Amino acid sequence: MPYYVDVHILQTVPPSNLNRDDAGTPKQAVYGGAKRARVSSQAWKRATRTAFAEHVDPSQLGTRTKKISALLAERIAARGLLDPGASTRIATSLLADLGIKAGKKATETAYLLFFGRPQLERLIDRIEDDLPRLSELNDTELAAAVKDVPARQILGTGHPIDVALFGRMVADRAELNVDAATQVAHALSTHAVDVEFDYYTAVDDENPKEDTGAGMIGTVEFQSATLYRFATVGLRQLADNLDGDVEATVAALRVFLTAFTTSMPTGHGNSFAHRTTPNLLTVAVRADQPVNLVSAFENPVRSDGRGVLDASVRRFANELTTATTLWGREPVLVASTYSTPADPSAATGLAEPLGAAKPFHEVVDSVTAAARSWLEGNGR
Repeated sequence: MPYYVDVHILQTVPPSNLNRDDAGTPKQAVYGGAKRARVSSQAWKRATRTAFAEHVDPSQLGTRTKKISALLAERIAARGLLDPGASTRIATSLLADLGIKAGKKATETAYLLFFGRPQLERLIDRIEDDLPRLSELNDTELAAAVKDVPARQILGTGHPIDVALFGRMVADRAELNVDAATQVAHALSTHAVDVEFDYYTAVDDENPKEDTGAGMIGTVEFQSATLYRFATVGLRQLADNLDGDVEATVAALRVFLTAFTTSMPTGHGNSFAHRTTPNLLTVAVRADQPVNLVSAFENPVRSDGRGVLDASVRRFANELTTATTLWGREPVLVASTYSTPADPSAATGLAEPLGAAKPFHEVVDSVTAAARSWLEGNGR
């Protein structure tokens, strides 16, 4: 039985350049025949994963790096092995079981590997008592001494929540792959957007008063938008990735809901101070399939002289109703955070599809409670 947690967000962003291309231009996409502001899924996943450290001890999270050997050597040294050269040799021998190609630098892998810091600690646990003896062996003897340490198995189980949520792909070692429990869509503006240019100058503070020229001039591109953001979490896959642990699965879901909702990519953050909070959050729990409701904005919203946010909220609510009545995609639970309109009729129109507006923490509590109930009822 499937169980998905869909997260829908509408969020206004002032002049900003959250996510730029190789030329420095804010990323865009054409949707519904109109050019839209776009923030890539990778950018918001990175922001979300970085925000995990605000809610979970960073030592219990994962890292994505080519430097697994160097990190492992560092952790071996921290266990009391003082010779850096010996620590590096032991780390290299331990990781040989993974069979991952080396990169241009001998101490790095050919590609980024996503793994948990606690997994490295468990790997060292297997040899800690033997470290002094291992440090005295030559390379051939060392390889033979650690060949039975199951590095592949250790890195393939006991995943931290970020690896469990976002998955891992290792092209030449499929057995190390972790299927992602989370999908994140590219954020799109609900309306058409043009890129604008900010021409700036910087004054040299040490120039004499009579020198009125600029010390530096330049331009930076920006745009402002009301964004529609969407992500979905497959609860069964998340539970599988966390070895069926109900408490760990519920905790991971809570952290994701909090971090994804409140995080923001940091591109040109000092230039634009663009960080805002969402204007609407709707979480729809489904027992059929995830449903991205971006089609609400295929016809771009146009300003009625009072902005585009209110119209975007109404469009979204109508699309949620359509998905339910026309296609039979009825959520098990809908919980939302939004500002209640002053107009009583408008407030009623939103409350019917979105539910009564609740504080953010109550939405998270109700969704995680539903998830826990489902997990416990399905043998987890």
